[in-house]
Amino acid sequence: MAARSVVALVSVAEVVAGDLADHLERRGHDVRQARQPWEAESLLSAGGIDVVVVGDDVTQADGRELLKRYGGEGGSDFILICRPRDLVDKVLALELGAADVVESPLNVRELAARIGGLLMRRGRNTQELIVLENATVDLRSAMVMHRSGAEDQLSPGQVALLRLFLASPRKVLTRDDIIAAAPAENADAFDRSIDSRIVRLRRKLDTETITTIRGAGYRFDPPTPRTD
Repeated sequence: MAARSVVALVSVAEVVAGDLADHLERRGHDVRQARQPWEAESLLSAGGIDVVVVGDDVTQADGRELLKRYGGEGGSDFILICRPRDLVDKVLALELGAADVVESPLNVRELAARIGGLLMRRGRNTQELIVLENATVDLRSAMVMHRSGAEDQLSPGQVALLRLFLASPRKVLTRDDIIAAAPAENADAFDRSIDSRIVRLRRKLDTETITTIRGAGYRFDPPTPRTD
């Protein structure tokens, strides 16, 4: 099993840090926090940090110093949070090798996506994303991220069922196929329970891609990619 990626939050505002840590941990990342730059020195010098997020509670000069010491080739990727209109600070950070600079106030979900992009480039992304009409599913963390911003957790049985459909696009799967490949999570696995499982999965994914084929079974039709 691959080691979990590690994200360090340095002097990130408490409310943001809590939400961001929760967001990242539910997606399979380890999160470590340092409230002050001197605490970050100890954390970063130990190594093993993939991405460092430096909040705007620390001065830009201190943030750039951490970047110079622990970023760059072979080091951690840095994301610096700066206040709006701090163009000079933003340019300096990028010139020193910051992977990204974002302005506060920020959207936690967007910041988590930026972190995920950096981890992907490092070969450390633990996500396995499926894009549907109204939601994106991370199969590895069993998370459904709706376009509205809401999130749902899939059960192990629902993940198995979705994986089965994804492995057989546009193919009609019979109830026997489903029972054999993605059994129910309890003893209620008789034939008519399949209908209820499909209904609950459709509802949680907010999707119409799983179609009932009367008298035959069910078919998954991958959605047409959005152009907006």
